[in-house]
Amino acid sequence: MTNQTTWEVVIGLEIHAQLATRSKIFSGSPTQYGAEPNTQADLVDLGYPGVLPVLNAEAVRMAVKFGLATGSTVATRSVFARKNYFYPDLPKGYQISQYEKPIVEHGKMDIMLEDGTIKTIGITRAHLEEDAGKSLHEGLVGASGIDLNRAGTPLLEIVSEPDMRSAKEAIAYLKKIHSLVRYLEICDGNMQEGSFRCDANVSVRRFGAEKFGTRCEIKNVNSFRYVEKAINYEVARQIDVIEGGGTITQETRLYDANKDETRSMRSKEEANDYRYFPDPDLLPVVIAADYIEAVRGTLPELPDQKAARFHSDYALSAYDAGVLTASREMADYYEASLRTLNLGTDAGKLHSAAKLAANWVMGDLSAALNNHNLDIGQSPMDSTRFAGLLVRLLDETISGKIAKEVFEAMWSEGATADAIIESRGLRQITDISAIEQAISEVMAASPKQLADYRAGKDKLFGYFVGQTMKATQGKANPAVLNDLLQKMLPGA
Repeated sequence: MTNQTTWEVVIGLEIHAQLATRSKIFSGSPTQYGAEPNTQADLVDLGYPGVLPVLNAEAVRMAVKFGLATGSTVATRSVFARKNYFYPDLPKGYQISQYEKPIVEHGKMDIMLEDGTIKTIGITRAHLEEDAGKSLHEGLVGASGIDLNRAGTPLLEIVSEPDMRSAKEAIAYLKKIHSLVRYLEICDGNMQEGSFRCDANVSVRRFGAEKFGTRCEIKNVNSFRYVEKAINYEVARQIDVIEGGGTITQETRLYDANKDETRSMRSKEEANDYRYFPDPDLLPVVIAADYIEAVRGTLPELPDQKAARFHSDYALSAYDAGVLTASREMADYYEASLRTLNLGTDAGKLHSAAKLAANWVMGDLSAALNNHNLDIGQSPMDSTRFAGLLVRLLDETISGKIAKEVFEAMWSEGATADAIIESRGLRQITDISAIEQAISEVMAASPKQLADYRAGKDKLFGYFVGQTMKATQGKANPAVLNDLLQKMLPGA
């Protein structure tokens, strides 16, 4: 565990979001994932001489959309450059990117820390670039294959300021960007397929020092959990090196998930190593002010705006509102279920139902989705059927305990809450006389416990609750049961 009184961690992230265009950034080749190797690359992607790149306007629109959503400056004039380096999966010998004049600069993103406070992370820039191809090693003995399907796929590289001071802060920021690009529908965020990847720049310095330490870059980590583990390992490694009398070498490192360690990949290049210069085949990107305003008009309700509305309209805690709005699909599901309840304008009823729905969406529903490795959009229980369960909780047809049984049956059988309640006889007992009868029978069968309770052993109250629930097969209304026990147990 890092001693924060001695060492301060400094982290900046470079996030690569694959833009959800149908074709590549400079060619008409498709971008679908999973095609046979080298079937989605044309002459432009392959770097054939004499062919010219043509900029995809949709990629520009998506970049502008991101810039506006993060309060950034959208450049009215940006320039593409050639980033020169040799690698087998880079057929042209250079990557088309943006360097001195990116399309987006100087934005920000607020994250919530563990103690509930808000911290603002600066976004240095977001620039457009093309992806490289992919080296293949599996199934090849003594050789590597090259798949250029991914070459030319449009990326938005989002570069943060070095404002994060722990792996947890970095993950909070990474998740917030992930949520935002999905809200904006500019990236599907699929980390398993590589459409949302992260490089982490990590350094340490003595607490109170002004100068940053030497940083190492951890390349292409594609899961939240591995990013956190990689950062924590790298922090501990750097501290061990320095405290052992060594120095940190600026380099690029890879994270090995199997060994839970980072290892050296290559010395870290500086910008001049890439010999950036403006791409002579591409004109500057000039964006008119009215175009920027037109794109602004297409922005959806953003996560922070939606969370603020959930907090005010539904009286949810800031934490609950944040969890429910982290995913656009979850927020939509939640609100759709509330609309189905048709609660009218009664604020008390709405707030009560909203809290109940939030607990169930974040609790049992999310647990079931996680257990089956499903996104909420793949849930076998749609929002209408889910709302049917909430209705029967609100009108006290079933108790919270019975509702869990009903939910599991709804999930596995595809039936409605009402159908399951009726077929299994799960309707809650609210008849006072029936519950009184059950209590009387339990008291008669438990003379010692009753005497002890009346002698002052108040904890035995729970015993009588449990026995009466058992006698009613869990169907007694808990509130009615408690009231009746408090009247009947003390005796005359």
